Formats: sequence, structure tokens, C-alpha cells
Amino acid sequence: MGVPVLLLGKSGSGKSASLRNFRSGEIGIINVLGKPLPFRSSLQAIVTDDYNTIYSVLLKAKANTIVIDDAGYLMTNQFMRGHSSTGRGNDIFAFYNDLGDRFWHLVRFVVEKLPPEKIVYFVMHEDKNDFGDIKPKTIGKMLDEKVCVEGMFTIVIRSILSNGKHVFRTQTDGLDVCKTPIGMFNQDEIDNDLKMVDTTIREYYDLNKEDNNNEQAE
Repeated sequence: MGVPVLLLGKSGSGKSASLRNFRSGEIGIINVLGKPLPFRSSLQAIVTDDYNTIYSVLLKAKANTIVIDDAGYLMTNQFMRGHSSTGRGNDIFAFYNDLGDRFWHLVRFVVEKLPPEKIVYFVMHEDKNDFGDIKPKTIGKMLDEKVCVEGMFTIVIRSILSNGKHVFRTQTDGLDVCKTPIGMFNQDEIDNDLKMVDTTIREYYDLNKEDNNNEQAE
């Protein structure tokens, strides 16, 4: 089974910048919004917010590391395209259910359909609920009740600015949903280097294989 990883943070917190140490051919990038990377790079991305296209890319990808950048906008884009034409009552309920179903199936697809050496990073913006808890940003309370996004991931990392430095949190501070397996990381805060994170996860789960990550997604 593949390994889904959730990376969340505010806009400008260093989520996309964390890809900076990957070389061309080491990573496949699915860019939901089509935004350019925030650093100079030869990394190429496939721009799409279509679920079926993403399924196809994940299955055909030659790279073992894949990032779905701005994954939360898969839900946002679907909502913005469809909410004005949705009726009332049961139609609205069905619409929100479909939003949740599609995202849920994508995460489950990684677990159920991809080989174990594949790690897929879901990059999402964060939000704060009524209790002050910091969680992945979705579309409305109804969706949060139907799909606990962070509950679908064993590894949840948060990108933050700490003492003027961009870092990743690996364990919860009591208010956020960060979590990583016991012994995977030795510190609560690490450099915001997704290449290093990817290497650490592979070593922890013994996913290293000859020629891992030497070809890019097609």
C-alpha cells in the first residue's frame, strides 16, 4: 500500500518552498492551481484539478515521491464551480457529500492502489475551528463532520514560522493536528525540507529500493 502524508500550513509558511531540494526526476508534482513554484527550479508539474486525471497520473508515475500541491483546492474548485447551480435541501446535502466522497476516495486510492514505495504528499492550507484547534482547511462544517481529513493520515506535518525561521512541526503543540510515528523524528521542529522528510520516512518504513525516485511522473 502507498503512504499518504498530510502537509498543512498557512499561505506563505513554506509548504511549496519545502520542495526546493528535490532534483528533476526525483519527484512528480501535481499542481492543482497552476501556480509557479516559489523558487528557481527545473522541476516540472502536471496542472490539473480533475480527479480522474490525478488517478491516472498516480498510477503511471515513475517517481516514487509525488506531491499534490494545494490539494485542498480540489474541494474548493469543485465547490466554486457547482454551488451556485445546486438546489436546496437534499441537493445541497448531496453536493457536500460528493465533495467529501471524492477527496476521501483519493486518499484511499493512495493506500489501496499504489505500491508501498510510493509516498504521496497532500499539501493543504490550515484553518482554525471554533475550539481553536488548527486543522486542514476544507469546505464547511458539514464536510468536517463527514470527513476527518487528518484522521486518514498517519503522518501529519505542519509548516510554520518559528523564531523567524520556516520549519516543520512533527508533533502536536496541543492545538494542531500534527503527528508522526514514534521515533520517526527526534525533534518537534525540523527544517522545512521535504526531501529530508521523504528520506526519513523511507528509512523508517524500509521503503528504500534501488533506483528509487530516479524518474519523474509522466
